[in-house]
Amino acid sequence: MKKVVAATGNKHKLEEFRAILSGWEVVSAADAGFFDDVEETGKTFAENAVIKARAVCRATGFPALADDSGLCVEALGGEPGIYSARYSGGDDAQNRALLLKNLQGKENRSAYFASAIALAFPDGTLLEAEGKTHGEILFSECGNNGFGYDSLFYSVDLKKSFGEATEEEKNSVSHRGRALRALEKLL
Repeated sequence: MKKVVAATGNKHKLEEFRAILSGWEVVSAADAGFFDDVEETGKTFAENAVIKARAVCRATGFPALADDSGLCVEALGGEPGIYSARYSGGDDAQNRALLLKNLQGKENRSAYFASAIALAFPDGTLLEAEGKTHGEILFSECGNNGFGYDSLFYSVDLKKSFGEATEEEKNSVSHRGRALRALEKLL
């Protein structure tokens, strides 16, 4: 079994990594002795994923897997984009509330989740993959599953919100699931 350090402090992402990469031993950054915050200074999801993966790999000496992902809403010019987790400056509920406020009066609700995955190895090798999933932003929250914007994101693949989907359903079509499966093919 391949061992990899997940370069994230987000317990939900860690759970998704473990569920999707079932043939891997995915350990948290904290379990590998990494407790620092890596500043995401990139201008794209891919740049931020590479920054995080390389930093955790250098610090721990293990291969490190990082994801940077977010929600991109067409009517908002791609916002919240790379700022999805810190869109409102508050928590997930505040982010969702700001998104709904900013979409008031907008008919176009098209959106997609994007994920960039980077896997950095101690020898300097770097693998990258991306994934997207398309949908629409609902007018109100629907479902209690998932995290972040899941209760507002209606998946065209699932014909329901990510908030209504089971973990298995979401992972089968999610941006992160698609990116991780693309990464596995590179290996």
